[in-house]
Amino acid sequence: MIPGELFVKDGDIELNAGRKATALTVANTGDRPIQVGSHYHFFETNPALKFDRAKARGTRLNIPAGTAVRFEPGQSREVTLVALAGTRTVYGFRQAVMGALDKTKTQKSATKKSRPRKAAGRPKPARRAPNSTPKR
Repeated sequence: MIPGELFVKDGDIELNAGRKATALTVANTGDRPIQVGSHYHFFETNPALKFDRAKARGTRLNIPAGTAVRFEPGQSREVTLVALAGTRTVYGFRQAVMGALDKTKTQKSATKKSRPRKAAGRPKPARRAPNSTPKR
């Protein structure tokens, strides 16, 4: 045996076998690229990504661990999502869920928190410098 040597079993490895898969069309309405990692709760992705968030709740991208999908500004593409497994408890990310995915209270709270506060793609209003007077 050589240090770092890998012994790989013959045959193919099927990713996420037996998990429910959902296909969604996702559009980046922002002005910057957005990258989403393999294990990110897709429901909580950047609000500039437009898609059916209700269908994405409790899912992640169906891609190999450690990889990501990049959405360029104005780009629209179809992605495949798979259900999260294990205890189906989500904490962190954009803090929209913060608990068990299958509890009604968490579902209602997450849906309310996931609504974008501002329309994606709209520029923020210009701010005046402190101690400045408005132009007349």
